[in-house]
Amino acid sequence: MPSRTVLVVDDSPTTQRIIRVAVESGGYRVLSASDGDEAIEVATREIPDLIVLDIILPKKNGFQVCRHLKAFPDTCGIKVVLLSSKNHEMDILWGKRQGADGYLTKPFDAEQLVACIDAVLRGESIGADATTNASGSNHE
Repeated sequence: MPSRTVLVVDDSPTTQRIIRVAVESGGYRVLSASDGDEAIEVATREIPDLIVLDIILPKKNGFQVCRHLKAFPDTCGIKVVLLSSKNHEMDILWGKRQGADGYLTKPFDAEQLVACIDAVLRGESIGADATTNASGSNHE
């Protein structure tokens, strides 16, 4: 049975490695990219099932990448989960408006990330409710 493919996009090699290990432990094949332009190039070439996409990236940010991919027939069906330290409600709403299928905040745990990927691939939308998991603390 072929595994589904997840593209991990983060400019931090350490974070990218942590996400890769978590996603691979969930049984997924993992591709990676380190900036917005590379994310678009890899996604267009490989057509992954889902992208775990940081928002703060060099070149194009995650919102721009998501909006770009959702605008083209070849890539509009790729599911996108934004994974970011940006945890304000407006960031989550803006991500949804750009076409994101899910939104999780950093820090995250591996099981939560894989559960989110599984849910989004089943067609469930993961948004603001998923972000209330973390610490529940005031970040100001």
